[in-house]
Amino acid sequence: MKNQPFSPIPEEIIAKSLAEMKFSDKGLIPAIAQQGDDGEILMMAWMNQDAIRETLTTGQVCYWSRSRQSLWRKGETSGQVQVLQHFRYDCDQDTILLIVDQKGVACHTGRRSCFYHEITPDGLKITQDVTIDPARLYGDK
Repeated sequence: MKNQPFSPIPEEIIAKSLAEMKFSDKGLIPAIAQQGDDGEILMMAWMNQDAIRETLTTGQVCYWSRSRQSLWRKGETSGQVQVLQHFRYDCDQDTILLIVDQKGVACHTGRRSCFYHEITPDGLKITQDVTIDPARLYGDK
C-alpha cells in the first residue's frame, strides 16, 4: 500500500460520505486503525461526525471518547499520534477502516497494539510487551 501525503478532503465530499454512513442511535460508528506499512491492527475506537470531519480535514486521527463525552485527538496528551493515510468504510457503511502511520504506541497500556490478548488451548497469552510505561505517556494518573 503506497504511503501518500495527506490531502484535506473537501467539505462537500465529507458531507456526502457522512450522509452514506450508518451511525448508531448514539451517533457513533466503530473505527479500526491499521498500520499502513505492515497491516498490523492497532486499535478500535468510536467516531462521531465531528471526529470524522476533523480527521478528514486535518489528517490527524480524532475519535469520540465515550467516557469523557468529548473529541479525543489521538496523541494529544501522549504524543502517540496517528497520521491518516487512507479513510475507508465497509460495504454495510457501518464500520470505518483508518489506515494510518502510527507514531509510537497505539494502546494506552504502552503496547504497540490494543490486540495483545490471545486465547490459546493453554489459556490466555499476552503477545506484546509494554514498549512505553503508561505513566511516562500520560504522567501520574
